[in-house]
Amino acid sequence: MSVIFGRHPVLEALRAGRPIDKLYIAEGVRPTGILEEILKAAREAAVPVTFVDRRALDRLAEGANHQGVVVEAQPFDYADLDDVVATARQATQLPLLLALDALEDPQNFGTLIRTADAVGASGVVIPQHRAVGVTPAVEKSSAGAVAHVPIARVTNLTKAFTTLKEQGYWVVGLDHTGPILYDQFPVDSPLVLVVGAEGKGLGRLVRESCDLLVRLPMRGHVESLNAAVAGSIVLYDILRRRDVFESRDQASLKAKQAGA
Repeated sequence: MSVIFGRHPVLEALRAGRPIDKLYIAEGVRPTGILEEILKAAREAAVPVTFVDRRALDRLAEGANHQGVVVEAQPFDYADLDDVVATARQATQLPLLLALDALEDPQNFGTLIRTADAVGASGVVIPQHRAVGVTPAVEKSSAGAVAHVPIARVTNLTKAFTTLKEQGYWVVGLDHTGPILYDQFPVDSPLVLVVGAEGKGLGRLVRESCDLLVRLPMRGHVESLNAAVAGSIVLYDILRRRDVFESRDQASLKAKQAGA
């Protein structure tokens, strides 16, 4: 079994139809606000609800901040890369995927999943080995976004990039040695943004398999940003620039229609 804790992660897991065996709620908690939504979603999904002492929840969540809500669920179901590509192809916007090279910090992983969901990314790709997977801490830090963003775990990132390139994707690596600034590369084609591990950045083979490398300008004293911060900045800039292009296209189409 897998444990999910925290009010937002639990609510999003219920809304997304994640198979859940039991919902535990701290005794004495008033069922208002988001907790009321959780109880309603649990009833609709026929999930058993048990009110327990907070110390029991502390044990289930291994001392983490559970906010008085814990569920026992089936293990996280990773997506297949082909399914992620197929889903992206059906989306109305240009496909955007996030790939993470050997990321190890659960907080960074969860934050990047949350950002990927916020910018409308079609999925996240991670390596199967030497990297953090979807853990209870990741689910908590993503604020439940793991329930909505497909996450594919592959045995080899570089081979996955080859597959994605064959599908028309450009693979863009975020690296402090990149010759191109983060807002100076084309975003009008399907993209994979690759973010490296904390401290080490992109591995050599992953870096060499990228079509281009981009960097964030650094004018202070530190050499690099937190992986989640850096990745989020670039993801949002891709969204911003694509929105600008879309607005221009719509304005051009309206002008043509008016002229006709």
